[in-house]
Parts: sequence; C-alpha cells; structure tokens
Amino acid sequence: MKTVNNNSFADSHFFIGIDTHLKNWKVTIRLNHYELKTLSMNPSPLELINYLKRNYPGGIYHFVYEAGFCGFWAVRIFKELGQDCIVVNPADVPTSNKEKVNKSDPIDSRKLARELENNSIYGIYIPDIPHEELRSLMRLRYRIVQQQTRIKNRIKGLLHTRGIKIPDQFTGNKRWSAAFIKWLKDIKFNTSAGNFAFQNMISQLLQIREHNKNVLKQLRQEANDKHIAPVIKALQSVPGVGFIIAMTFYTEIIDINRFSYEDQTSTFVGLVPSMRSSDDNIYANQISFRQNKFLRPLIIEAAWKAVREDPAMTLKFKELTKRLEPQDAIIRIAKKLLKRMRHVWLKHEEYVYALVA
Repeated sequence: MKTVNNNSFADSHFFIGIDTHLKNWKVTIRLNHYELKTLSMNPSPLELINYLKRNYPGGIYHFVYEAGFCGFWAVRIFKELGQDCIVVNPADVPTSNKEKVNKSDPIDSRKLARELENNSIYGIYIPDIPHEELRSLMRLRYRIVQQQTRIKNRIKGLLHTRGIKIPDQFTGNKRWSAAFIKWLKDIKFNTSAGNFAFQNMISQLLQIREHNKNVLKQLRQEANDKHIAPVIKALQSVPGVGFIIAMTFYTEIIDINRFSYEDQTSTFVGLVPSMRSSDDNIYANQISFRQNKFLRPLIIEAAWKAVREDPAMTLKFKELTKRLEPQDAIIRIAKKLLKRMRHVWLKHEEYVYALVA
C-alpha cells in the first residue's frame, strides 16, 4: 500500500463545488483545471474537510455553494475551521445550454467548482447571526401579511359567490374595522356546513391579525436597540418612509457601507433598467427582473407618498410626467428617494424637505 506524504499537495489549490441538500451533498473536487472526483456525502463541513485532508493532505481548499436552502450555517463553520468559502447567487453562475437542459446535482457541483477555479463567480454578502435573525423576523411579518391578504380575498370571494354585497360604509376602507368584522360574524348561510366554513375563515383572519400584532410589537422592541434606533429614526424622516419600510430597508441592507456608490444600492433593490447592446447601439429596456422582492415594492410605494408630501419630489414628478408615463416616472422618483435614504443612513441625520439637489 502506498503511503501519501503529508506534504504531497503542499501549496496546491483545490476548488470544491458543493450542491447542498437536506440529506446529502454532491461535491466536486478540482485541481489544476482538472476534475479529480465527484462524490456524494453527508451534509457536514467537518466531514468534508477531514476527507480532503486524508486524501489530499497539505492542500489549500476553496469551497463554494449556492445561496438558498442551506442558508449560511455551512459557510460559518468552514470559516471557523479556517477554510476559504463563499456563497454565490445561483443566477450569477455561468451556465452552458447543455447544463441547463441536462440539469442534475453532480452537474451543478461540477459547474460551481469549475467557475470557482476560473474566478468567474463572487460571493454574496453574509450577515452576522443577530442581523440574520432580525431579518428573519421582518420577513416573518411579510409572510403573515401575505396570509392575511389571502384569507381576506377568500372571505370576499365566498361572499361574492353567495351574492352577498358588502355595505357601502365598508367598501372604501382598506383596513377591516371591528365594525366590519362584527358585520361578517352576523352573516348566516343556509346550512351548518356553510356557516362553519365562513366562521372558520373569520377565525383564521383574527388569528393572523393577532400574530401580525405580536410580530410588529417585537419589531418595535428590536428597533430600540442603540445601534439600530438612530438609523431607523433617520430613515423615518424621509417622506413616504414609515416604520415598516425603514425596518425592511435596514434588515435587507444591514451594512450600507457595502455599497460604495449610489447605483449599487439601486441595482440591489432592482430600480435599474435591463440593458442590451449591439455594436455601438445601447438599448435600455424596462425595469430589471432582478430585484429584492421585499424592498422594491415598498420603495415604489414610498415614492408615491413622497410625491404628495415633499415639494421637491412633487416638482420633479411633474417634470418627468411631461415625457414619461406616471408608472415610469415613479421609478425615477423611487431612485431619488433611495439615494436620500442612503444619505440619511450614512450621515445619521434627518431628511430636509424641499431639497432639490
């Protein structure tokens, strides 16, 4: 049996692509632009490192996996063990047409290892654990609001199928008041089955509203932290930006200094057009499909409020609508609003109304 010397792979750089799943990982190992092995193993960073040290001792290991299901726990363990590891956005990994057609876990791991060795992929920002958990709390509220909207639509849909018209005094209110809930509870259907189904929907709605209230209460407590409070206060001074938008912006960005200039912030949120060029011609298409789904709708919503509250925004919106549709003009306003939010965060100072520049 041949014994491998501990220095056999000294200073050799190994590139390891990991396709992560719940029960196993598909792992590809590359060295000097050559694929050594693709294997399946338990989802354990320590087990993978021990395997590499046994089979390729003395090497320098570089790991990569895609963001998503696995989260950031694995990259944290790799780094605690002194290893180089990045997490990449799946959309940013170069993929051939053949790899798109014949997609599998081994192919994905090979692709990651190859592109890591080619230095064509870059890691995304990884928050610390406290900020990641605060982000999870903020996103929990987002999902609760989605559930609340769904159950409201089901209630209104059921009323419509039974030909029950909502009274005029309730139709203009987006928020469902206690009086409206009482009116709903008093509705009687023809059968016990119908009554049970409808009352069950109302009970679900009330439970979801209670969950939403509790989450919002916890978010306000978290916002009182001495490191967070100045940022939230500064952001809320911007026209159109309330507590929810400020907290969402903070928890999704976390570190505003990771964007060295304003356009990077706009790109992250998704307020830039998609571009296409051919020869000397450059075409700007509609707003990019790439976005932060938690932020972009809120920033645009804040922009509609800002054009009613801030004279400078009102004036700019009026100028833009002379040559653009209002829906296109509001995107320009949203970008300006985003720049102001970035400014007050960096400076920890309140917004100055009617400031044109």
